Amino acid sequence: MRHIYYICIVSLFGFQLLQAQSPEQLKSWMPAIEGWTVTAAEVFNPDNLYDRINGAAPLFLANNFKEMTALDYKRGEDYITVQAYRHGTPEDAFGMYASERSPELNFLPSIGAEAQGDAENLFFFAGNIYVKMASHAEGDASQTMQSIAKGLASKIDPLPKYPMMLNVFPTEGRIPYTEAFINSSYIGHEFLKSVYTADYKTGEQSYQIFIIDGKTSAGASEILKNYFTFTKQPLDFKEGSLTIKDRYNGDIPTFWKKSCIVGIYSEGKNIPAADAIIKAIVEKL
Repeated sequence: MRHIYYICIVSLFGFQLLQAQSPEQLKSWMPAIEGWTVTAAEVFNPDNLYDRINGAAPLFLANNFKEMTALDYKRGEDYITVQAYRHGTPEDAFGMYASERSPELNFLPSIGAEAQGDAENLFFFAGNIYVKMASHAEGDASQTMQSIAKGLASKIDPLPKYPMMLNVFPTEGRIPYTEAFINSSYIGHEFLKSVYTADYKTGEQSYQIFIIDGKTSAGASEILKNYFTFTKQPLDFKEGSLTIKDRYNGDIPTFWKKSCIVGIYSEGKNIPAADAIIKAIVEKL
């Protein structure tokens, strides 16, 4: 568990640093772009976020949203909107970004930890900030948005990265850009919280690997107790290999080690290598 302990210490340290960010700092970090001026910033919090993004607000709130700083770059009648959402932790910001990935957008290198965009939109995350940009300008403003995004991302976090827990996920068979962090209600169960996931395909077999961070051994035990109560399985489970017989999601092979629960979700399909894959992950924890 030394690896997970290190993750927790680094995450806490990073969280303390990122907490210092403020709307004033975010605006001061906006890069100067020739011919464009930056408007005054508007700030939204959990109480009034609905006023700005209406129906999308619940998902942000579910991802530990703290505040959003909104401003525009203006050039005559043209403008580019920048919305910087500050979340409680880098994992929350990553989770929100991952939930809004789109197969219709291109992945952009060298912007934050991951970025997507096209001629009119750009999205990225860095540290505990998720940024959404939209162009309301004549022609293709993608290069201008990328210049803004690169400048801002470098100020938010000069060394942006994915959550460290994802480092223990196997690379073989992983489908690019499918990593995610789900704060609650994984596969429809409210008690499955703080879940790291990635999608895989080996031959014709598709499946998802997940790691649930129970924070402590007792926390992981409580999650499993809730799950086994739901599935009507005996509650005399202990650390090691387990099979969860979920009537809605099929049998789910898992392994409980200390604060972590590792498993494979495949919609009830048999994955012959599941035990070996899980074991390899557990050995890294």
